[in-house]
Amino acid sequence: MSWFKKKELTAEESNLVRQCTREAEELYRSGSHHCAEAVLESVRRRFTPELPPSMVQAVSGFGGGSGSGCICGAVSGGTVALGLALKEDKKGITQTTKELHVWFKEKYGVTCCKTIRQTHKGACPLLTGEVAGKVAELLNKQ
Repeated sequence: MSWFKKKELTAEESNLVRQCTREAEELYRSGSHHCAEAVLESVRRRFTPELPPSMVQAVSGFGGGSGSGCICGAVSGGTVALGLALKEDKKGITQTTKELHVWFKEKYGVTCCKTIRQTHKGACPLLTGEVAGKVAELLNKQ
């Protein structure tokens, strides 16, 4: 289902994916960021450092499924990160967002925060890191 050419990540790109994964999970666990903020911040630092850190506040309402338990905040933050990194590439944004959602559903069964919290108790820090890593991987495979 990938819209980009399949390519193996270089060692440097793989390291970048691991850094995003680790940092997003750490930000979430520290309590300084919720899921959407942690994903966006870790990706912003590496892919769009020209954007101010205050940009992360734009996703503050997405934590906990946007307060209603709907779509996972980490996936929402990842979607925003893809849009910011890919800028004017509407097709690329649409396709990578779709790929992120499909990957997440394959891994967790749903994108619904409320359901994930019931079926995967305590998984939020880990899945936050995984989403940040997946976004980094998708951006590196362009």
